[in-house]
Amino acid sequence: MPRKPCPHFDVRIIQRSNRQSAVASAAYQSGERLFSEYDQKQKYYSHKSEIVHTEIMLPPHAPPEYADRNTLWNAAEAAEKQWNAQLARRIILAIPREIPPERQADLIRDYCREFFVSKGMIVDFAVHDKGDGNPHAHILFTMRAMDESGKWLPKSRKVYDLDGNGERIRLPSGRWKSHKEDTVDWNDQKYCGIWRQGWEDTANRYLEELESPVRLNLKSYAEQGIDQIPTVHMGAAASHMEKKGVKTGIGNLNRDIAAANRLMRSIRQTVRSLKGWLSDLKEKKAALMETLTQTREPTLPALLSRYMDLRREERSDWTAKGQLKGAVSDFNKVMAAIDFLQKQQISTVESLDKRLDEISQTAQAIRKEMKKSERRINAIDTMLSHIDRYEAAQPVHAEYAAIRWKGKKEKFAAAHRDELDAYNAAVRYFKANPKDKEYSRKDLTAERKTLSDSQPEQTEKLEAVQADLNVLRDVRYWINQVLPPEQYRQPPEADGRKSLQSELKGRAERTKRQQAAQSRSQPPRPQKKQDMEL
Repeated sequence: MPRKPCPHFDVRIIQRSNRQSAVASAAYQSGERLFSEYDQKQKYYSHKSEIVHTEIMLPPHAPPEYADRNTLWNAAEAAEKQWNAQLARRIILAIPREIPPERQADLIRDYCREFFVSKGMIVDFAVHDKGDGNPHAHILFTMRAMDESGKWLPKSRKVYDLDGNGERIRLPSGRWKSHKEDTVDWNDQKYCGIWRQGWEDTANRYLEELESPVRLNLKSYAEQGIDQIPTVHMGAAASHMEKKGVKTGIGNLNRDIAAANRLMRSIRQTVRSLKGWLSDLKEKKAALMETLTQTREPTLPALLSRYMDLRREERSDWTAKGQLKGAVSDFNKVMAAIDFLQKQQISTVESLDKRLDEISQTAQAIRKEMKKSERRINAIDTMLSHIDRYEAAQPVHAEYAAIRWKGKKEKFAAAHRDELDAYNAAVRYFKANPKDKEYSRKDLTAERKTLSDSQPEQTEKLEAVQADLNVLRDVRYWINQVLPPEQYRQPPEADGRKSLQSELKGRAERTKRQQAAQSRSQPPRPQKKQDMEL
């Protein structure tokens, strides 16, 4: 049953500290003109042609006037007094194309009713579809709980800490020790996973009802066991430039990652195929040893020489010119392969198997290094962004901190809100990442350039690995012409002697009879552990 690999499901919080607005978000997803009472501005985005459905879902105790979008989100913002308040939560998710348009709103409605409205949240959702095969939904829902009368409740409450005797604990300052507790657990990180799994289950239920073979899978590459490098999120600005044909740094990085992933898939497939072939070849080793004149394992050059003899016999009814031309062509190809095998010190089946293991380890090491570089590039970009914000806003914050009068301080903060927000965001980042507080912008920039420049080099290394595998694939094909993997049929030779294939066939049949007799008299032996795949 085919499964869609990790379709889009993005959960974000609309925050005032990031200069975001719940009213603006509602206006964007609904295509309506809404007026924000907080900043006294009208919010409107002209893309109504792609909006196919909008709807507000209220829990039983919500005021009916909140069915009006403008009233709802202005009320939600009015309940938040802090400059850095969290105003709403938003989910953007991709709708499977197999769901017909007339059922898409029903799908989103059922999902929201089960996971949000039933918990007491007000949901405002919209279905967008440009007709480009990418239907998706925007879901906006409230952060605060409501009481039975429809009044917004606090997000948290103060709880006094108690000692072993159940008494309050007094601090040296004379105050009682306390902490804050959330009134609802909607902000718990576990819900992100619950909502993702809930969307997967709901969508798959609809797909099953429609008898579609496709199923949604929201697990990450690591959770699915897919050994693949994830691409970097481009963002709206970079995506817009790429659509115009302007290449960006993130776009180039993603193209390098995509090329590396393609090479890795090809390498893994080739290695698995070669490993399977080697396993079959090892099983025939005992039969092959009996037919050779020397009591040692046949070398790969010897088997390739037999392949050339076989090719010469196949051309016995050709013209002399054709035989010569074919012989020269085979000789050049086989000698090039033998030269490669000699340089790689590959002479036997065991050494070929060892070389395949080395190729697998090399490819894994390259992939691991590329993943490490990509994570470090993202970390450096985040670090440099916060450093820029911190340095740009530091003089404004210093002036703000020096003001002692409350009224004057609040007025200054309102006039310089953007700078103070950026400064505080950077400070929070440095507190959460103390190792990044000591930095050198020059060193970080140089490190990022080195990491970014290394991606094409890593891709070239994977291409070199692929080239080696191509030669080994040719060697496998040629040896299979001498040792067919399933049957050994060849006309008897003119001098009456049995051919190599005939002897191998007889040996294989005797071995099967012996194994059958042993299996009847002995309990079955456990199978050997198979070679690990790349």
